[in-house]
Amino acid sequence: TDEIMQQEIRPLVAVDIIEQLHRQFAILSGGRGKDGAPIITFPEFAGFSDIPDEDFLNVVTYLTSIPSLEAASIGFIIIIDRRRDKWSAVKASLTRIAGAFPGNLQLVFVLRPSRFIQRTIADIGIKLYRDDFKMKVPIIMLNSVSDLHGYIDKSQLTRELGGTLEYGHSQWIHHRTAIENFAMTVKTTAQMLQTFGTDLAETELPNDVQCTEELLSAHTDHHSKLKDELKLAVKQGATLLTCIREPVTRSANSKLSPDELENVATVERLLAQLDETEKAFDQFWTKHHLKLEQCLQLRHFEHDFREVKLALDNLMEAQASFADIGDSVTRVEHLLREQKQLEEKGQEPLEKAQSLALHGEQLIQNNHYAVDSIRPKCVELRRICDDFTNETKKKYDILGKSLELHKQLDKASQWCEAGIYLLASQAVDKCQSQEGAETALVEIEKFLVTAKEHQLSSPKEFYNQFDMILTPEIKANAQRILQKLEDVQEMFDKRQVSLKKLAAKQTRPVQPVAPHPESSPKRASPKITRSAGQENTSYHYYIRSSVQHKCLRDCSTHLSHIINELIETERVYVEELQSIIEGYASEMDNPNLVHLIPSALQNKKEILFGNLPEIYEFHNRHVGTGGCPAIFLKEIENCIENPELLARCFLKRKEDLQIYEKYCQNKPRSEALWRQCGDSIFFQECQRKLDHKLSLDAYLLKPVQRITKYQLLLKEMLKCSKNSEGTAELEEALATMLDIIKSVNDSMHQIAITGYEGDVSELGKLLMQGSFNVWTDHKKGHNKVKDLARFKPMQRHLFLYTKMLLFCKKREENTDGHEKTASYSFKNSLKMSTVGITENVKGDNKKFEIWYNGREEVYIIQASSVELKNTWISEIRKVLTGQLEACR
Repeated sequence: TDEIMQQEIRPLVAVDIIEQLHRQFAILSGGRGKDGAPIITFPEFAGFSDIPDEDFLNVVTYLTSIPSLEAASIGFIIIIDRRRDKWSAVKASLTRIAGAFPGNLQLVFVLRPSRFIQRTIADIGIKLYRDDFKMKVPIIMLNSVSDLHGYIDKSQLTRELGGTLEYGHSQWIHHRTAIENFAMTVKTTAQMLQTFGTDLAETELPNDVQCTEELLSAHTDHHSKLKDELKLAVKQGATLLTCIREPVTRSANSKLSPDELENVATVERLLAQLDETEKAFDQFWTKHHLKLEQCLQLRHFEHDFREVKLALDNLMEAQASFADIGDSVTRVEHLLREQKQLEEKGQEPLEKAQSLALHGEQLIQNNHYAVDSIRPKCVELRRICDDFTNETKKKYDILGKSLELHKQLDKASQWCEAGIYLLASQAVDKCQSQEGAETALVEIEKFLVTAKEHQLSSPKEFYNQFDMILTPEIKANAQRILQKLEDVQEMFDKRQVSLKKLAAKQTRPVQPVAPHPESSPKRASPKITRSAGQENTSYHYYIRSSVQHKCLRDCSTHLSHIINELIETERVYVEELQSIIEGYASEMDNPNLVHLIPSALQNKKEILFGNLPEIYEFHNRHVGTGGCPAIFLKEIENCIENPELLARCFLKRKEDLQIYEKYCQNKPRSEALWRQCGDSIFFQECQRKLDHKLSLDAYLLKPVQRITKYQLLLKEMLKCSKNSEGTAELEEALATMLDIIKSVNDSMHQIAITGYEGDVSELGKLLMQGSFNVWTDHKKGHNKVKDLARFKPMQRHLFLYTKMLLFCKKREENTDGHEKTASYSFKNSLKMSTVGITENVKGDNKKFEIWYNGREEVYIIQASSVELKNTWISEIRKVLTGQLEACR
């Protein structure tokens, strides 16, 4: 324990009675009796009886307070020197000492007056008045100092009393004032260190670089000044110690008196306490300074992270907007150049991100206190870098495929045009002869060989090869060109058939006549005329259809598509639920399959399937049975013509849809049971009978996916129905589904609470839940320099109910090699009827306070964003307002 901090300084110090001490009517020479009793001497003093009682008492009280408690407990020896005085002075001295001496007395020696008459009077007086002095200790009257030497050794007496003890009153006073000043300096210094340590312990770490640098600089400057004060105090003590030891240093034969030795011990003790205080302060400062330096590193890291993250987000946004894959060779080549420019532009932020992530990992390796904040940011940076790199590679692959596709389509189109031109250029009159027909056949066969060079022979393979990039527009263009290929091929086939017939040897010569547009069809061969007519028709058809227009669906078509999708998926969904219940759940009661059911699954059907039968009954009731349309489905079908009525179908069943919350609450237990038993022969047999491609666990996810599907479909409808009739109801329906999903999500967290001894269901409705940084600021003092500040906030997951606010600690555990599952260990709770809230905390707009019992307990809560903070404050305010209104 630091004595300087725990003990009160003596009420009397030398400087307070300096004038009385200088009068030297009483001295503590440092001499000791044979048993170590301190000696107080009252030298001859002419005006002793004139000394005011207060001055006398102050001096004697001060002198008796100087020796150690051990020495003082033996009792003081008083020597009263009145050799040159009268009996009246002896009597007055004894009377005053007897009435006012504050210490424990052992002996009183009186050197009586040396003159014969006064000595005689003294002998008579001491016998007559001894009882009047009221002293319980012996009073020994001495005739001379030689008599005194029989009781006290000369080495313990000053020269005035015939002894050898060196004593200088002025020097004694100087030493006493110096020792007491040094003691006050030590206490003041320790208090300064304590105050500074308390300020450091209560300092909240800033949230930006500049404030952190300023705080670090201010604390460092203050620390330097305090260290200078410490050095001065140590130097003062060392100088004082040298002065006290000066006689011994000057002469080897000299010895310090017991009082001087006690002075040395006092100064050494003060120096030791000062050293201990300095070590404690240095230890605390080292940790605090490291904390501030790490805080500055963190703020620099966070600042750089925000800048790099913004650059990466812009880069990813630019990449995401780079969705076009081109509709021509020229366009694709242009897109490839733009992609290359984007990749080059992204090199600098990517390098910065990698460097910053490496810096973050170095901070973690150096045992930074904010590991939980730094590590996710490093992971995020590397993830974005990997995403950009992978997405860039994917873009290059897609654009490469697109370039290859359009090159092939261009070649195919050119090939078709060349084929049509070839067919058109073959004169009909020249083909009527055997030689002309054979020549035309050779030209066609040579041309058809080039089709294989362009890989245009298999449209199915063509589609399979480029399926990943076939957008509706590209697919339409490809279909047009492939159809054109087929038509041109058919034209060549028909021309070949005609030419082969003409090339065959004739039994009689036929005079060919070249047809003219104005000629009558009857004058030409029917076959030739029909063939030529078909070819010309095909040729002109491709001229007319060389440019096609794109078809765009309007919002009305999109709404109809959404409703149709809802109807179709609703039927499929119920059929899947039915197959699960009949093919799995009911089979668990089949006595023929009991032997296949694992023991861990016995009597746990309700855990595996939850309230799935209840969900099935709800939808089956509304979908209908026996092929008859039910109310829900019928209403949806009616919405095909009036999409704005769809929202009402969901609003009517707002309460019914709450059954999904119960299902989702049971899902973790169901998944745990499936992981344990999912590979059993029973489930394999059921899956085989149902001819399902997927196992049961995939179908058990359907209800979770379905409730999300409703929300997505309503959101899509709302996009196409802005500012139109029924928009308000759609928004309300969407809000209802989002509330259900939020309720499901909150309930999933609620069931993971552990360690709460009460019944969670009695806390009222769960309004909000989420993770926060939490500091406590209770009414507790800082008593020691070694007290360290708790800079690191507690990570707490809060659950806000209408009656209670729970503080939990989130824990994540791996379950049999599967993904981590969260649990919430209960730590503390506050009744909402007794809390108050402070909405704004100075220095951070993301913080607010919740206090308890008149701010006896204060919880400072930091949200991840201002928006989240405002949402929580709004909900808490509603609870408190509701309670106030209920009280009224």
